Amino acid sequence: MAAFHQHHHHQHHHHPSADLRRVLHRLVIMSSMGILCFSLVYLLTGCCESELTERSAVKSPASDDYLGSGWLQVRNGTVYTRNLGAVKTDTIVSPAEPSTTGSAGQDTNLTKDWTATRRLPQVMIIGVKKGGTRALLEFLRLHPDIRALGSEPHFFDRHYARGLDWYRSMMPKALEGQIVMEKTPRYFVTVEAPERVHAMSLDVKLIVVVRDPVTRAISDYTQIISKTPHIPPFESLAFKNRTTGQIDSQWSPLWIGLYAQHLERWLAWFPRHQIHLVSGETLISDPAGELARVQDFLGLQRIVTDKHFYFNKTKGFPCLKKPEGSSKPHCLGKTKGRTHASIRPAVIRRLRDFYRPHNQRFYRMVGQDFGWQ
Repeated sequence: MAAFHQHHHHQHHHHPSADLRRVLHRLVIMSSMGILCFSLVYLLTGCCESELTERSAVKSPASDDYLGSGWLQVRNGTVYTRNLGAVKTDTIVSPAEPSTTGSAGQDTNLTKDWTATRRLPQVMIIGVKKGGTRALLEFLRLHPDIRALGSEPHFFDRHYARGLDWYRSMMPKALEGQIVMEKTPRYFVTVEAPERVHAMSLDVKLIVVVRDPVTRAISDYTQIISKTPHIPPFESLAFKNRTTGQIDSQWSPLWIGLYAQHLERWLAWFPRHQIHLVSGETLISDPAGELARVQDFLGLQRIVTDKHFYFNKTKGFPCLKKPEGSSKPHCLGKTKGRTHASIRPAVIRRLRDFYRPHNQRFYRMVGQDFGWQ
């Protein structure tokens, strides 16, 4: 009996510690496994996220080369694709968070958004300065199939020595099927530009915005005096000899307006059907009509239409109606629509006489009469 009590007493003390050891052993194993699993999940999701980030073609609308209305933006794991007034949202599902929407096609649709690449431009707005090139670019950026560089790269006139790889690196990323575009109005009057552009691409489409050369010259001079206020008056720069009324056609504001002379160089390298002319005057009076012709030239659906514009009486030119997600309509900056420098009517008459034969020759070359007086 004593032996039984002794044995029972021993068992009573032995079992709890053995159970405790077993429980602790299991806990150690389970926590080790948990840490291991957590580490694996963390590594996998971290890799996927960084891959998404690297491959992401998303640019914030504040960046210089965003697409006017087809931009993508990621906020809190959601892709916002703004497409002409409609905001479409797609949630990016990370591997750690299974989709709550249950949409099977969502991930495959999104992969297309991450394959944007930088390409050389297929379309270039090559001129002319003070013709309305900025307005045209801003209007075209509303089209979801156009990706346009906001700044002027000046590759074919100033930075050609940097090479095509540098030029390509300047371009906005574009998806397959989107048109890459840039504008540098100086190209139109740069002697070497046509041959250089041709060496890059035989098929590039060229757009030239032209405007009455007399009003263009005055607008150009107005911009010059805003930057350098102490330059001589327009008349003393426009005439070689004021007594005889001999024009200085080499003065930049007047020289740029010799459109036939400059276009001739481009026609030596490109067929006429690859060059589209936009009337700067019509771009103001009927922006939708002018944009329809440009979209046709680019082989695009006419998406930018009259519903996108309203006429700003103060500035004297069209502005874009209120874009989605913005509180106010978009007009071009303060440098556009400036009050022109005042020029004597006699000087303007002399300039009209000077340009008349040049304009007539230009009309014949392009098969279009722009009706400049």
